[in-house]
Amino acid sequence: MSSPLNFHLEQYDGPLDLLLDLIRKQEINIYDIPIARITQQYLEYMQQAADMSMELSAEFVYMAATLIHIKSKMLLPRDPELAKLDPEEDPRKELVDRLLEHERFKSAAEMLHQKRVVEEAVWSNPQIAQFRADDDDPGLAVTLFDLVKTLQTVLDRVKQRPIYEINTEEVSVPDMIRHLRKIFERERGTLSARELFESQRSRRAMVCLLLAILELVKMQALGLTQTELFGEIGLKRLKGFETAFAGNELMSAIEEGYN
Repeated sequence: MSSPLNFHLEQYDGPLDLLLDLIRKQEINIYDIPIARITQQYLEYMQQAADMSMELSAEFVYMAATLIHIKSKMLLPRDPELAKLDPEEDPRKELVDRLLEHERFKSAAEMLHQKRVVEEAVWSNPQIAQFRADDDDPGLAVTLFDLVKTLQTVLDRVKQRPIYEINTEEVSVPDMIRHLRKIFERERGTLSARELFESQRSRRAMVCLLLAILELVKMQALGLTQTELFGEIGLKRLKGFETAFAGNELMSAIEEGYN
């Protein structure tokens, strides 16, 4: 019998948030969830919430029923011969898929909140008309979330192949800005954002690359392009590229902000 966790009755946005918190705090393998223990702890949280008159949405009750159903399916013995003829899918698989999808979107949201990137990366700069005039074919409008979706697609894809995380890697957003500067000092055409993400060796490097791109777009050094709806996002050098790196003030401010 596992001892109950000390939840401190935290508020969760939904049942998936609560389950993820239980799993991550106990360092449980999400692909092999001990469903009986997690169900017990989930129900304990609901009971404590009820004792403290905390209102939980119907989603929490529905998830509790789902967990109990999964637990009962895993406890029921199955005929070994029948299992050979008709192998049954792991009852936890659908829940695991939902948790992984929820975690991906939650990670993206947390990433975008760093350094108040969302507010700072709105493409409403007063001088935007000047940069539109620099190109006769500005292409389709590209949003911040299009770029995040590109990163998410790459992260999904790399799960199918080994990723070698380098523990001593100290890559930072300023490092990535300098890396992009070197690339676009040589390259005058459009580069694929997807290919840039895929060339990174770790998740940390990909996240730093995303933030570096947003900083350079905000500095009007780089622009985002898309030739067709739902097409690949490209990065191109703008006329403000040289101006952005003319002095050290902007880079010094960025380095200070990410320390």
